[in-house]
Amino acid sequence: MKALFYVLLISASLKAVAQGPKVLIVTAHPDDETMFPVVVFKITHELKGSADLALLTDASGGFNGMVASSYFGMNMLDSAVGRKHLPLIRKKEMMASGEILGIGNFFFFDQRDDFYNRDETPYLQGKRWDINLVDRRLDEILSRGQYDYILCLVPHDGQHAHHKTASLSAIRAVQRYKGLKKPIVLGGQAQNKGYTFRFSELSGYPESRISPQAPVFEFDRSYTFGEDNKHSYMIVADWVKAAHKTQSGDMNQAMHQGDLEAFWYFALNGDDRISEVNKLFQQLKNAGFPTK
Repeated sequence: MKALFYVLLISASLKAVAQGPKVLIVTAHPDDETMFPVVVFKITHELKGSADLALLTDASGGFNGMVASSYFGMNMLDSAVGRKHLPLIRKKEMMASGEILGIGNFFFFDQRDDFYNRDETPYLQGKRWDINLVDRRLDEILSRGQYDYILCLVPHDGQHAHHKTASLSAIRAVQRYKGLKKPIVLGGQAQNKGYTFRFSELSGYPESRISPQAPVFEFDRSYTFGEDNKHSYMIVADWVKAAHKTQSGDMNQAMHQGDLEAFWYFALNGDDRISEVNKLFQQLKNAGFPTK
């Protein structure tokens, strides 16, 4: 009996050691995760890690569902209709996407998804969002979750104000984190091969500065393999995009687009941890169906 106990103990210990990365995704809107779904999918399904998602807005915006109007039987281009029905529908879509991605927990912050603009200042100053609530909840989630990585959208100047606010909030939460080992925070987006986009920091926010010592970490989701090379991880991205039916206009344009999932490494992580991310991306390439 004692021998069996030790066998079980060793087995449990090996499982604990073998567990993959623990990730928190911080985004503003349902469908933002379509920028890097394959990396999340491979972490949860092939590296046996885990992922949670913090959604900052109430999902009441996004009135571009022309074809979705027929599907839902209501005018999804009308803001009054959208404000009433979109919060519930889009959260359900987010959870359908999360089922594909392997999301374990969803945290809904329900800040107003007011309108498209690029000025993050009133949100970060608490004039449009309850930013103190956002900060408190992120601090609690990070403290309980003990995450290895935080994934957000890269907060470049051309981004939606909500995206920039979500990403800066995630970065600042990592700065405030008092645990023994801070999670590594990465800013990601989908790119085509041969892209010319460059990012060093969002002007006025030194916490968003990236490390010049780190490469841009990439996963090629378009790499083909298997019978007649007809397989690729692009299908995972398409599954996730298809979950967001209310956004039929945006998703139609995005379907099967973006060869790469690219991630920028923020300087606040410290250059000594770049090797950890290098190792992760090598594992992602080797896991499941290997890619180049």
